[in-house]
Amino acid sequence: QVQLSESGGGLVQAGGSLRLSCAASGRTFRAYAIGWFRQAAGKEREFVAAINNSGGSTIYADSVQGRFTISRDNAKNMVYLQMNSLKSEDTAVYYCAAPASSYYYRTSLAYEYWGQGTQVTVSS
Repeated sequence: QVQLSESGGGLVQAGGSLRLSCAASGRTFRAYAIGWFRQAAGKEREFVAAINNSGGSTIYADSVQGRFTISRDNAKNMVYLQMNSLKSEDTAVYYCAAPASSYYYRTSLAYEYWGQGTQVTVSS
């Protein structure tokens, strides 16, 4: 089992950057892939990015490809989402999540553990 907690959200102008952090507890953190999802007001939760347990493989949603970078530090039980060139449409609550697997998925249904979320607001 793993517990997750996000931080780093806030208000930023369009074109700016933020780095989100996902802190994990549990000795088996390095056994899990981690995904980032987001949910804008009135919309469904959507996939953003994911990384496998070793950090050697990543995937991104088309909408963030080339602007966002996911990474992890297993020694620190941390996963990061570096967000550059932010747009107003990136405004959402961002969640990190873990499936009961070392591999990642694009569907939120595959993720068993979730953090509480952190708000990102991009002003235009």
